[in-house]
Formats: sequence, C-alpha cells, structure tokens
Amino acid sequence: MASEITLGPVRRVVLKLSGESMAGDEGYGIDPKSLEVTATQVEEAVEAGAELAIVVGGGNIFRGSQVAEELGIESATADYMAMLGTVINAVALQSALERREIPTRVQTAIQIQEVAEPYIRRRAIRHLEKGRVVIFAAGTGNPFFTTDTGAALRALEIGADALLMAKNRVDGVYDKDPLKHPDARRIPYLDYMELLSRNLRVMDHTAATLCSGERLPIVVFDILRSGNLRRILQGERVGSLIWNGGERGD
Repeated sequence: MASEITLGPVRRVVLKLSGESMAGDEGYGIDPKSLEVTATQVEEAVEAGAELAIVVGGGNIFRGSQVAEELGIESATADYMAMLGTVINAVALQSALERREIPTRVQTAIQIQEVAEPYIRRRAIRHLEKGRVVIFAAGTGNPFFTTDTGAALRALEIGADALLMAKNRVDGVYDKDPLKHPDARRIPYLDYMELLSRNLRVMDHTAATLCSGERLPIVVFDILRSGNLRRILQGERVGSLIWNGGERGD
C-alpha cells in the first residue's frame, strides 16, 4: 500500500531551509534560538555520517515577490535583492556550524568572492566527500526562480538521495493550512502527481516538476523538532514522504 512505502536510510541529502525557519516566532531577521536548534540538528546529521548540503531561503530578510510592486522595483531587481538575503542567512548558519567545529563551505550562485566560493558542482561534491557541510546560497542565480527550485536543482546536480524540505513547526504535508485550520489532516505519503494536481503548498511547481522528472524523493518535516533530521537519515518515518516509490530513474 502507498502508506507503507518508506524511503529507507539515506546518506547524501539536500536540506532546504526556509528563511522563516531561521526567523523563529518573530517572522523577521535571524532568531538565535532557531539558528542554534538548526545547527544542533545539522551537527547530529554530520555525526551520523551524512553528506549534507543545505539550501537557504531569504524570506526572513527580503521577499522580492511581495515587495517589488510596493517599492516600485522591477521584479528581476527585487529577486536579486532577495538572493543577497539568502547569502546573509548562509553566512550566519556557517558561523553557527563552525562554532561547533563543523567544517562548512558556502557556495553562491552569484559571485561574492570576499564572502563565499562560487558554485562549482565538482568542488561541492568534493567538499561533501571530505565530510564538509556545503551551504548553497543565492538560489539558482537567476531571477524568477525560487530557492525551492534551486534546492531541487542542486539536489539533482550533486546526486542526492533525497530532498528534505524543512518547515517551521509544521510536521508534514496537510490538506489545508494546519496553522489556520485545527481540523487539517496530515498526509503521510503522496505521489508527485497528487502534489501537483492538488496544489498543496509544499514547494513551487517548477521544483516539484524537476523532482518528479527524476523521481527524487522529497521529505517534508519540522526542522525545529529535536532529532528529526537524524531520524530521517536513519530511515525512520518522519513527516510526509513525496515519491512514487522504487529506484530513482526507473
């Protein structure tokens, strides 16, 4: 049965962090407590032997799609501003990880050489093989594409076993917003077609289509719940799994 399909243990993964997950209850900026909780989960994953790459959003700093018209800024310009917000988050997360003596590299899709390495696929893979956490910033480096799409793209480029979509106090995919509707029902398993056809607010359609085309498993889970990331890597059922089952590329 579909509900019995499990992902099993995974090793190389891309963790997608929203900007909101770094903002905590404030909804804006970087919340020290949320940053430390995330860093703790990453530390546990590294200790478990994971090859971990992270894609960070920037909505806690600047959300281009929402403010472009209000500020009278072109959409492309606003998107580039939002990319810079993801770099701020990436450097903050890097610092939190390095305080824990976790070797970490930030790679950006737009060149900021004084702050981070440029994104180079083979270099990123080599970092992972050496046990370093790699944080991908600036999305795809192109306007009109979300960091969700950037996460799906990077996961496919580095040959990740799964894409882990971290949410802030939402423990999976629901049939409606659980923060607004107490009767919302969590969906433990669904396939790509259901994700796309039901327009569930998990990721944008471009990202979902990329994952569907390559049958890349997606796990949606609460990043602020202690131990969740480690449990996913060990093959435990956490949150919601989006997949068609079987091997990727079959």
